[in-house]
Amino acid sequence: MGRCAGRWTGFVTTDMSRIAIIAAMEREVRPLIRSWKVRMIEHGGRRYRLFENGDAAVICGGIGAEVARRATEAVIREINPVRVISAGFAGALDGSLQVGRILEPRTVINAADGVRTEVGSGEGILVTCASVAGKEQKIRLGKVYGASAVDMEAAAVAQGAQARGVEFAALKAISDAADFRLPAMDRFVANDGSFHTVKFACHVALRPWLWGTTVALARNTSKASHALCGALVSYLGREKLSRRTMQGSVTAR
Repeated sequence: MGRCAGRWTGFVTTDMSRIAIIAAMEREVRPLIRSWKVRMIEHGGRRYRLFENGDAAVICGGIGAEVARRATEAVIREINPVRVISAGFAGALDGSLQVGRILEPRTVINAADGVRTEVGSGEGILVTCASVAGKEQKIRLGKVYGASAVDMEAAAVAQGAQARGVEFAALKAISDAADFRLPAMDRFVANDGSFHTVKFACHVALRPWLWGTTVALARNTSKASHALCGALVSYLGREKLSRRTMQGSVTAR
């Protein structure tokens, strides 16, 4: 499967166990979900848009650990998946990781409490931080945890999945290189995990020295989004093939 007429094609299957993909923002996975079916679900007093295609589903819970945990609970309760995947953007801690590079970490570490989740496949370490990591914080996180990249949700998704006996994996696209200086963005993240885009745009508009950085960030996130969606299509395709192979082996016996 791949791109077709400018859209990412999906998977219409009924023979593989459900996989739930948990992202922070819809813009991270928009090329993937553009043509997927969508319905509303509710959990814990919050409503979510659930995107579905065959036996794959995507839910976008917002930015940050707590909202990611709640979204994990919501999608597990709704579709009872065999695996949840924390997918989205990550900042590089390793200087060799360029924008658009895909990381499928073997280990996810929660910087808040040091809890480690061993995925069992992939390579490298992803550390989850409570705030948007600037250049100096990236240097510190890389030294302390030996991590390749940093995000804000994966550890919470991992812990939410483990609490319910569901398999976990992570797939991240680098959206900012190790030496990229992000503008201060934490103040524009609401309590529900949404991002105040208009307020951020107004903030940048009054500060010309941020214009170049913001344009570069927009370009980088677009590149990361397309790379991430391509990786997710490949991941789902491998899972589909693997499960069919296992089913064929069982039938042959």
